[in-house]
Amino acid sequence: MVLVTGVSRYLGSRLAGRLAADPSIERVIGVDTVPPVRADLDLLGRTEFVRADIRNPLIGKVISQAGVDTVVHASVTATPHGAGGRTPMKEMNVIGTMQLLAACQKSDTVRRLIVKSTTAVYGTSSRDPAIFTEDMSARSLPAGGYAKDAVEVEGYVRGFLRRRPDIEVTLLRFANFIGPFIDTPLTRYFQLPVVPTAFGLDPRMQLLHETDAIEILRLAATSSRPGTFNVAGDGALLLSQAIRRAGRVALPVPARAVSVVGRLIRRSGMADFSPEQMQFLNFGRVVCNARLKHEFGYRPAYTTAEAFESFLTGRPVEPVIKPSAVRAGEKALAGLLGIRAERDITLPAEPADRPAPAGRPAPADRPAPAGRPAPADRPEQVGGPARAGGRRTGSGRKRTPAPFGVVRHG
Repeated sequence: MVLVTGVSRYLGSRLAGRLAADPSIERVIGVDTVPPVRADLDLLGRTEFVRADIRNPLIGKVISQAGVDTVVHASVTATPHGAGGRTPMKEMNVIGTMQLLAACQKSDTVRRLIVKSTTAVYGTSSRDPAIFTEDMSARSLPAGGYAKDAVEVEGYVRGFLRRRPDIEVTLLRFANFIGPFIDTPLTRYFQLPVVPTAFGLDPRMQLLHETDAIEILRLAATSSRPGTFNVAGDGALLLSQAIRRAGRVALPVPARAVSVVGRLIRRSGMADFSPEQMQFLNFGRVVCNARLKHEFGYRPAYTTAEAFESFLTGRPVEPVIKPSAVRAGEKALAGLLGIRAERDITLPAEPADRPAPAGRPAPADRPAPAGRPAPADRPEQVGGPARAGGRRTGSGRKRTPAPFGVVRHG
């Protein structure tokens, strides 16, 4: 018996549908404050929808009456606009989590709890390490927004684990989602015709494909995989690389004006940028996913670069500067410089691969002249070239005096 919160959202609905398709699961209950959209009803399958607010203590009755043994808390949201504002968003994230944990703590049937968190708990600043592991903490705690909500949620989860050590708890810190269908502030950001960036900064981004996220949640709900895990694809992309691959035009703005630009974009409705997301686009963040691979037992099917490519090819993201225009510009510039834009260059063979001329041994096999040591056996000359005033040898040649402290042999 599995209960999934946030079932009317993208990840929650897809996860509930995957669980409902598993014949080994007796029942799947989906909880949310609003019913799923009509397009997602077929995906939910035999999922039983319950319209309930997890901020209300009545969620405990849903768990106890249904005999739920696994709870997947996937309703923590990062978009204030989608939640109705910052205040309702915080109430849903923090107060809702507190009520859900209280219901699980009182339950006699719950045996497993999975909580969807975020790598934003590590914060974002210029003093961050190159890679965060699960044992690290933020250099400076997030001051507000979704990141601060996630920090508080994780604090309540740790307290719950101390009170109910008999319940398996899996805490999943997800990187930014991306893919051909999911709608996030980041996907909308890369669909802007002109992409604002912080002047002089080029942050690293680590992404997670939507199908990997759903599969990891499914595995956590159907098998014993307790612990805290960073969930992200391998590798990273520079923001400038991502913008070029998307065919967008970067618009560098002063760092002090980034927050102002973010507010303007948010008010326009083009993308729901929160302050911590704008901070992420200033400094970026990369986490280590080794524990996910070795202890959790899952290797993401998509790397960061492959996930971003899937996003570009899976939806109509028309480049502002088309590749054909770039190639035409390259050819025009090459014509002005008097060179060919495209040509094949054949590299000469390595000297070691050239055959030696007939009747002449290869340089490596050439014998040394008689009475003269081979180059490899010739003693190193000490003291530099001969100069006037040197001592003559028996053969009539001058010999340079040895420097002080050097003893000649022979």
